[in-house]
Amino acid sequence: MTKLTRESLVSRLFNDPKNYPYGFSRSGDFSINESKALSQYGVLIAALVDGEISPSTPEDENFLAAAFGKQDPQSIAEKAWVKYQKRINRPKMGSIYGSHKTSIEIDGESTGEDDDISIELDEE
Repeated sequence: MTKLTRESLVSRLFNDPKNYPYGFSRSGDFSINESKALSQYGVLIAALVDGEISPSTPEDENFLAAAFGKQDPQSIAEKAWVKYQKRINRPKMGSIYGSHKTSIEIDGESTGEDDDISIELDEE
């Protein structure tokens, strides 16, 4: 197993295929500079936040402080990381159609759980 160093982490490009399958620059969530900074420093910041490496420079300590909300982000990389975390951890939107299962009738038998749903309107 190779030892993680700051230089080896900065040389890797950060990507998130689950949340940003087409990349940060094509998502519309980040500016060009933010997407470049996130790609360049994302692996390093993620390793610092996860505790895989310890901070070795004042810049690393600033990354950690901004990531944990102890100080306002100053650099573009810090701002991009905080924005990235807010985007991937935002609550998922609910469906406008509700959460009930639909019932499907096959050969005269209903297969849904919500067979007896009725809607009552208050008439004034």
